Amino acid sequence: MGCIESLPYEVLLRGGSFKECRDYISNHFKESIEVKPGFKVFDTHIIGVPPISIGLDGDFVIFPFTKPCHGTFLLRVEDRAEADRLRKRT
Repeated sequence: MGCIESLPYEVLLRGGSFKECRDYISNHFKESIEVKPGFKVFDTHIIGVPPISIGLDGDFVIFPFTKPCHGTFLLRVEDRAEADRLRKRT
């Protein structure tokens, strides 16, 4: 993939900090993993303050995405292959 903007995403949280994104994921999703900055999601490197939480909910992947000059967003994207890839990592 490579470009988050091309994905059919839903914004769950706008302008949140990385801690707020971690808290949202831990409070709303039973399944999550923690990764370091630079980890690839949808073939895009994720930046942020570690640890970065990524939530999994069925075929959905929930992750923080920072867009320069616009802030950090918590996105939800349905993609079975990416969710399966992330689950295998744990």
